[in-house]
Amino acid sequence: MVYPDIHDRLQRAALHEPESEMEKQPLLKTPEKRSRVPTRNLFLAALAVGIGGSFQYGYNVSVINAPTVYIQTFINETWADRYQNELDENTLTLIWSVIVSIFTLGGLIGSNIGGSLAGKLGRKGALLTNNSIALLAMAFMGIAYPTGMFEFLIIGRFLIGINAGLGIVVQALYLGEIAPKHLRGSMALGTSVFLTGGLVTGQIIGLRELLGGEKYWPILVCTSCVPAIIQLLILPWFPESPRYLLIDRNEETKCIKALKTFHGPVNYQPELDDIRKEKHVLNGEKTKKTWEVFTDQSIKWQLIAIVVLTVGQQLSGINAIYFYATYIFTKAGIPEQNIPYATVGTGACECITALTCGILIEYAGRRILIIGGYMLMAFWCIVLTVTLTYQDFSPWIPYLSMASIFAFILSFGLGPGGVTTTLMLELFTQSSRPAALTLGGSMGWISFFVIGMIFPFIVNGLNHYCFLVFFVECSLIATFIYFIIPETKNKSFLEIKEKFKKLNRKNNIPLPEQNGEILAGTDL
Repeated sequence: MVYPDIHDRLQRAALHEPESEMEKQPLLKTPEKRSRVPTRNLFLAALAVGIGGSFQYGYNVSVINAPTVYIQTFINETWADRYQNELDENTLTLIWSVIVSIFTLGGLIGSNIGGSLAGKLGRKGALLTNNSIALLAMAFMGIAYPTGMFEFLIIGRFLIGINAGLGIVVQALYLGEIAPKHLRGSMALGTSVFLTGGLVTGQIIGLRELLGGEKYWPILVCTSCVPAIIQLLILPWFPESPRYLLIDRNEETKCIKALKTFHGPVNYQPELDDIRKEKHVLNGEKTKKTWEVFTDQSIKWQLIAIVVLTVGQQLSGINAIYFYATYIFTKAGIPEQNIPYATVGTGACECITALTCGILIEYAGRRILIIGGYMLMAFWCIVLTVTLTYQDFSPWIPYLSMASIFAFILSFGLGPGGVTTTLMLELFTQSSRPAALTLGGSMGWISFFVIGMIFPFIVNGLNHYCFLVFFVECSLIATFIYFIIPETKNKSFLEIKEKFKKLNRKNNIPLPEQNGEILAGTDL
């Protein structure tokens, strides 16, 4: 194989540009050695992107729980000062529900504009712009208490929801596009790692010994600006996504420079070749809008898969587990004042499994982890149903229920919690990927909202038998993945697309052609 820098050296020679010391070395025909470990720049870029992306989602989901009583007291006092009468309990519950759930509506809007903004401003540009929304949200929530206007909390939560929804979509795009093929799964898992890291951080910061006390809640609700500031300081030092630069902007020189930054001066060439091949196949195809992917029959099964994956993840029962955690911890004899620390343990458990999944995904593959995760979750749903039914039968039963909770969370983190984002990213090529992730993000937020609305009714109607519903759901999702979704480990985006052509062809969808011939490399 010719030394990978030869293309760049020829360009420099044509332009009469000086060569670097490395480029002055002789062109040796040595076998390419590709490291299985990400370079320092690649790792730091993932940190810079994640802290202002999915970390914000996890953090703002959990951090609002600690000051619940204090914010409700503030709303009561504000109402009494304005109208000289006490706020009735139903109205207070409604206002508090709006403050909490408006975050979901903001997330839905953010995920819908994330793809188009990433196309216009670039992945890096969209993330940097997104931080201005987080700072604006902080400003509204920060002035709520001094001004006695609880409505500002609603506005702030709505804005930080937009920030979180947009950040998750663009973060997944950026990480998936800067990663080499053999590390793409691990890099894409950064979304899940930072999300669970945000959940745990929010739980810890919300402890009464830190900012969870009555005096500090106005500061606590403003802390979401910290990740945004960190990203604004770090991310500008890293380049734009190489795939975006070459395929969307046709800027090959900047693409090569970005690839060298992320992969090093020796290992960048295979990724450059892969990007060039994808650009050639797309042949100038513009980035699709969200509504346009619905009319593209060549990605029909990819769209079905992304909807099933995102909806299935939200409806898998993980929310029920966290709901029942406090009840089970109480039954196990954990003092009420110590339950918040046990809850932090559940979040830490999910975070650790997300990190573990990042290690395993490039060795075990995507299918075995996500199918195995769903099947294990289905098993623990049965165990929980039995143990909750006979909770008072013996003193050790509550401890078995508690162990089942941690086992369920472990199964979720190793499978659906980690692999879903990776699969969503890998099923599409450059022109469809932003719109597809926007669709997936939207379905995730809608499912999140729906489960938040109907879950109390499910629990009230079925009690602990609600886990039988989740048993059926987890089993069906595992079956769908087994028959429909191929293994994507170490496959290029074009190779993965070829796998789905088999399904689309069964539905009489013609194969796309390039220059009058079926694309080379198809395995039909």
